[in-house]
Amino acid sequence: MTAVGSRHATLLPPAAPRARSRKRWVIIWLAFLGLSINYLDRSSLSVALPFMGKDFELSATQQGMIFAAFFWAYDFCQLAAGWYVDKVGPRRSFSLAALWWSIFTIVTALSQNFWSLFAARFLLGVGESPAPSTAAKVVATWFPVRERAFATSIWDSGSRVGAVIALPIVTLIVAFTSWHAVFIIIGLAGVIWAAVWWKTYRNPEEHPGANAEERAYIQEGGARSEANDDDGAAQLPWRSLFRYRTILSMMFGFFCLNSAIYFFITFFPGYLVKERGFDLLKLGIFGAIPGICAVAFGWLAGYVADRAVRRGVPLTGVRKTAIAGGLIGGSVIMFAAIVPEAWMALTLLSVAYSSLTVAATGIWSLPADVAPSSRHVGSIGGLQNFASNLAGIFTPILIGVLVDQTGSFVAPLAVIGCISLLGAANYLFVLGRVEPLKVPAAA
Repeated sequence: MTAVGSRHATLLPPAAPRARSRKRWVIIWLAFLGLSINYLDRSSLSVALPFMGKDFELSATQQGMIFAAFFWAYDFCQLAAGWYVDKVGPRRSFSLAALWWSIFTIVTALSQNFWSLFAARFLLGVGESPAPSTAAKVVATWFPVRERAFATSIWDSGSRVGAVIALPIVTLIVAFTSWHAVFIIIGLAGVIWAAVWWKTYRNPEEHPGANAEERAYIQEGGARSEANDDDGAAQLPWRSLFRYRTILSMMFGFFCLNSAIYFFITFFPGYLVKERGFDLLKLGIFGAIPGICAVAFGWLAGYVADRAVRRGVPLTGVRKTAIAGGLIGGSVIMFAAIVPEAWMALTLLSVAYSSLTVAATGIWSLPADVAPSSRHVGSIGGLQNFASNLAGIFTPILIGVLVDQTGSFVAPLAVIGCISLLGAANYLFVLGRVEPLKVPAAA
């Protein structure tokens, strides 16, 4: 009986390997939703402001200052936000940030004058500051290198989706209720998302929805985690990151990119209304076209970049092609203000925004690519985002002043286009190789 049983046992077919779970994609799409709400919050004012005239009499310069108030807080909190994300992890940082920014989105509805609106926007910026560094940390933790660009394109496209849906959502709410309801409804959506993220998110090794096969796939593919950190690299002080040319180049280059992108987040709706004569309906429909194109091309760029990495194309070439090429394409924004027809301007703005989004996909992949350890991913994301959002402080004011002085958008868009070209040159010739930073033995 034993011999027969043993013979039969050896004839049984081997057990099929267990299918790898795909929890990482659920996580990144949830992060995408969070960033969509994040950008819907910050973009809603730029859409609502042209229709708030009966309550606020603001010059273009004052509008620029209110837009900049958000970025003063958002930007200078980046330095601490990246460190905070690395310290407490994505679950806590994202949940608390979303709760904070949602509360002050609702508070915006209570604003009654320039200074109360200024204060609400400033405090909104504080709450939103950890979001992008958290998302970059999530990708570094949950995704192998060969899927990093596409995963990054998903969460980063939330910024475009948030801006796109702000146009129809805000205009619809304003048309049927009032501008006050805009901020209350959007704020409540953020509170709900914060609760869902807190309940759902865990790191791969702790998540009940990720099986052993998926965890192995993530780790063997080069995901960043404390388990595979070099001890010496992990001890590199935060302040030492400023010594690296790679970090300084990333900071300057992202500043150039955001100088162009923040036109779309701040003055773009006002430009269509004032320069191109769009009414409420046209703004809600046609104003969404550049953002929709940007989302599609961002996803495509991430997919193509990951395929190139899987085929063995050097990571440096993949990242620099996407980033520099995107910034060069983004420079066509300078021609949008001088073409005679509105459809021509929308076409050029769609090309520019799409190209800039391609560049952003590569830029936000860099923190995970160059971090000396997993404990530096959020910090590097915060550093480059700090520099990039200096553009959020200065660009709206610059645009507002130039529009007030010249009466058109020709000069500000020309300046933005030239800055985009400068950013492309920086990534091509200053950045260097895309690889983990080397840590001196004495560090």
